[in-house]
Amino acid sequence: MMHGSLSLPDRQQLFSDLRPLPLLIISSVALMVMGVVMISSASMDMAAETAGNSYHYVIRQLIFAGIGCFLALVAVNVPVAWWERSGWLLLGVGLLVLVLVLTPLGRTVNGSTRWIPFGLFNVQVSEVAKLCLIAYLAGYVVRRRDELLNTWAGFLKPLVVLGVASILLVIQPDFGATVVLVTAAAGMIFLSGVRLSRFMPLIGILVALGIVLVVTQPYRLKRVVSYLDPWKDQFDTGYQLTQSLIAFGRGEWAGVGLGNSIQKLFYLPEAHTDFIFAIIAEEFGLMGSLVVLALFAVLVVTGFVIARRAELANMPFAACFSYGITLLIGLQAGINMAVSTGLLPTKGLTLPLVSYGGSSLMITCISLGILARVEMERLDQQRLANEKKRGKRVRGGAVYD
Repeated sequence: MMHGSLSLPDRQQLFSDLRPLPLLIISSVALMVMGVVMISSASMDMAAETAGNSYHYVIRQLIFAGIGCFLALVAVNVPVAWWERSGWLLLGVGLLVLVLVLTPLGRTVNGSTRWIPFGLFNVQVSEVAKLCLIAYLAGYVVRRRDELLNTWAGFLKPLVVLGVASILLVIQPDFGATVVLVTAAAGMIFLSGVRLSRFMPLIGILVALGIVLVVTQPYRLKRVVSYLDPWKDQFDTGYQLTQSLIAFGRGEWAGVGLGNSIQKLFYLPEAHTDFIFAIIAEEFGLMGSLVVLALFAVLVVTGFVIARRAELANMPFAACFSYGITLLIGLQAGINMAVSTGLLPTKGLTLPLVSYGGSSLMITCISLGILARVEMERLDQQRLANEKKRGKRVRGGAVYD
C-alpha cells in the first residue's frame, strides 16, 4: 500500500524486537502525569486570581484525564473495521461541528470562535474534526487507491474535502489547526504511494494561500513580524515570545525547580496551555525539555512502527489511519514546542497530553486507543497465522486442535 516494498523475510524481521504497546502506554502516561504536575505548578496563581481556587485547573485536568482514559479504553474495544465502515458518517460529523461552531451555538474567546459549550466544559471542534476527517481520508485512500495514484481527479477529490474543512477552520479563525490537518492529511496521502511530483502544484498553492492569509489579516502579519524579531516590540506583538524565551533562559541546564517559575506569575500569557513547554524549560531546564522531547519522540516513533507493521500485515486501512493519527499528534507537539522556542510564529496549539484542555486531551486519548487497537488486531492476526503454521485448523476466528 505505502511507498517501498519489502520481501517476506524482511517484513517478518522488521522491528521484530520492538514491543510498541508497552512503549505507547509508558510514553503516553508519562506525558499525561507530567502535564498534570506542570498544570498544577503553572496555573495556581492564575486559578487563585480568576477562579478563587488555586487547584481549579488541575482538578479539571484530572477529571479530563480520567474521562480520557475511559474513552481510550472504549476506543481499544472498537474494531478498526468500524472506523472504516463509518467514513461518511465521520466526515459528516467533522464538517457539521465545524459549521455549528460558527452559529450562535459557538463560544468566542479572545476573538476566536472555536468552542461549543457542553455544560461543565467546552468542546474545541477542531480536535473532533481532525480525527473524523483523518478517518474518512484513510478510508478514501484504501477504497480509491488506484484512482488516487493514477489520476488527477482521484488526487484532487480528497483535497476538495480538505479545502472545505480548511475554509471553515480559517473562518473561526484557527490557522494552527488548519496547518496541522492539511499537513497530516498530505503526509498520509503521500505515504499511500502518491508521487511527490503531484504534490508540487499543491505545495505552491498552499504557500500562496498561506501568504495571502497572513497578509490580509493584521494580527497574523504582526505575529510573523514579531516572530522574525520579537525583541523589537517586546511589550506588544513580541510579548509572548520574549517572555517564553526568558523562561528558557532562566531554566539554564537543570532549571529553577518545580514551582519556582517566575514567568508563570502573570508574565507569560497562557502559561498552562499553549506555552506550558516554556514553564517546563524554566523549572526543569534543558534536561527537562529534552525528557519531554524524548517522550514525544518515543510516542511518535511507536505510532509509525504500529502503522508500518499493520501495513506489512496487509491491513491497509489500519496502517493509513495509524499514519494519519501519528502525524496529527507529532505535528501538533512539534509545532507547539517550536512556537515556544521561537522557531515558528505564535499559534494557538496545545501540547498534546501536557497542556491544559479537555478537548485536546480526550481526543488524543481516543487516538492512542485506536493505535493500541490496531496493534492488538495485528497481533491477533499474527497469532492465528502462527497457529496455522503449526498445523492447526482455524475456523471462524477460533483455533481447534
